[in-house]
Amino acid sequence: MPIHLRQVCLVAEKLEPCRRDIEAVFRTPVCHRDPEVATFGLENALFALGSQFLEVVAPTQPGTAAGRFLERKGGDGGYMVICQAPTLEEQAQLRARAADNQVRVAYESDRGTWNIMQLHPRDMEAAFLEVDWDQQADMTGNWQPAGGLAWTGMGRNESVRGIVGLELSGNDPQRLAQHWSRVLGEPVQVHNGLPAIELANAVLRFSKGDTASGQGLTGVDVNVADPCDILARAKASGLPTGPDGFRLCGVTFNCMPA
Repeated sequence: MPIHLRQVCLVAEKLEPCRRDIEAVFRTPVCHRDPEVATFGLENALFALGSQFLEVVAPTQPGTAAGRFLERKGGDGGYMVICQAPTLEEQAQLRARAADNQVRVAYESDRGTWNIMQLHPRDMEAAFLEVDWDQQADMTGNWQPAGGLAWTGMGRNESVRGIVGLELSGNDPQRLAQHWSRVLGEPVQVHNGLPAIELANAVLRFSKGDTASGQGLTGVDVNVADPCDILARAKASGLPTGPDGFRLCGVTFNCMPA
């Protein structure tokens, strides 16, 4: 079974402005805050979008990896693509493919019933790729980075169905797509003229980014019941908007009709 996209992480200079904008646009409250990120000099907030999650992290002290990212990027931006592997064996196979392609494991933690594995963003070239395994293998429910099942008690926003795609930008989209393909073990396809990789529940597409600020994790496709409603709230919040999307935390959110 292909891996599932479960979470997208953005990094911001300040957490609270992004939190306010996300709550205003998507009308979904913070569903979880992880105290463990303080170990890395960060604070965070997670928001449930369907059975997936949008996370924002922000540095609380100097000298953090997230802070260095902000300096290189020149501001807020996309940070991590976080997936769930159905089995430990499939996670191990992905780790082996990463090693075969000179991709380092930046961080790993075995929690017994939950194993975290983050692949180095410099080696992946566009973003961190995190692939976790959870013993329950519940692809639409239990998710330890969001507090297990605690997020389900926050109430689901039925107007937001989930995250159906991500855009990763680089100097050479085809080469970048091939690199991610070799690590993920899924073939490169074509979606709307761009090289793309299909996960179980989302599509990763690869586009041209000519500058540092335009490279990396640059887009998030969100499946929503009423795109016009979402865009109107984004505009009312003072966010830059276009006919199909808006900019928030350095990333373009594309509103895809359900």
